Amino acid sequence: MAEKVLMIALSPTMEEGTIVKWEKKEGDQVASGDLLCEVETDKATMEYESSSEGTLLKVIVSEGGSARVSDPIAILGEKGEDISSLMTEIDAASKHAAGAPADAASAAPESVSSSAPVVHAHSGPPSGGLTKASPLARNMAAERGIDLSAMKGTGPGGRIVKRDIETAPSQKVVPAEGSLLIDEIVPVTGKRKVIAQRLTESMFQAPHYYLTLSIAMDGMITARTALNARSEEKVSLNAYIMRFAAEALKRHPMVNAGWKGETIQKFGSVDIGLAVAVADGLITPIVRNCGNKGIQSVERELKVLIPKAREGKLLPEEYSGATFTITNLGSFGIEEFTAIINPPGSAILALGKAQKQAVVVTARDGTDSTEIRTMMKATLSCDHRVIDGATGAAFLATLKAMIENPIEALY
Repeated sequence: MAEKVLMIALSPTMEEGTIVKWEKKEGDQVASGDLLCEVETDKATMEYESSSEGTLLKVIVSEGGSARVSDPIAILGEKGEDISSLMTEIDAASKHAAGAPADAASAAPESVSSSAPVVHAHSGPPSGGLTKASPLARNMAAERGIDLSAMKGTGPGGRIVKRDIETAPSQKVVPAEGSLLIDEIVPVTGKRKVIAQRLTESMFQAPHYYLTLSIAMDGMITARTALNARSEEKVSLNAYIMRFAAEALKRHPMVNAGWKGETIQKFGSVDIGLAVAVADGLITPIVRNCGNKGIQSVERELKVLIPKAREGKLLPEEYSGATFTITNLGSFGIEEFTAIINPPGSAILALGKAQKQAVVVTARDGTDSTEIRTMMKATLSCDHRVIDGATGAAFLATLKAMIENPIEALY
């Protein structure tokens, strides 16, 4: 008997998905576990495996088309089976939902039933903007100064993919005289919609306040240089800061907590997310149980998670549920900024550029002198429902002491 293949939520916040590529075509035989299609969610591109078997009788949502969760995207059944009544039902449900005739590709049936498919993260190209290109291709194009709008892609539906960028000559885009600014409508991707919704909710539901101090980075830089000199695995500054932040959170557990309305939850694990910029937004890969891992272990996980984040391969459990978040814009030359809290955590640490400055140092005898030190601004955004000012300040002071004198983390 013919049945609908439904769009399901492939990530915790997904409301709509876009079909990137159909791996099966109408008339193909489908077995349970076969890859049916690739779906772009709000976070990544996932593989959709069939949980049923039969013949693919009808593709309802074509490549590049979108469907909301629980919308039918295809029909499976026996070869030659009459599906006219099922299509009529889908069409009627679509008209009922929209209040006007609608294309079957966006149909939303009133009642549906389907078992959930198995899904896997995949590096297939998500759609976004006016030019179809994968996130990896967009990042590579930006680095090489390549104008995507002038290219033809070889991926599904004409999408620009990695191989297109690799074979394209590097170029610097020089706009024609008088065309520096143009009117342009940029479609909002599912990922951008979710980012907008979650950050708006966080900003207006959580009463934010901000604490900023300057941290001397020389001690950490010296320790990192010494460690890297005797190890084949080079450790980034982000790994050090995440590890020290985890140790500071263990000493100030209320900063590693979340607002639950009637209760406050102190999280039993320190799961730190690191904000990573991608082509059409940002995502926060998470190092789980960071408080019980060494710096090199944290670095090894980051070396796996960050490339996956940039290529859209993260699984939901790899980016959802950070108890604390760090965002670093120092590489962009930003000296100081504030960030919006990333739920379910109640605090986010914003780091600026580390740069040499003249600092006045007071000796024990009260005399002042000037020294050149590498200083960095750190700003902690806190949810005042959970974290009082003194609590946030104490956490930040502990973190500062550890970064300035890494031996502090041992005590």
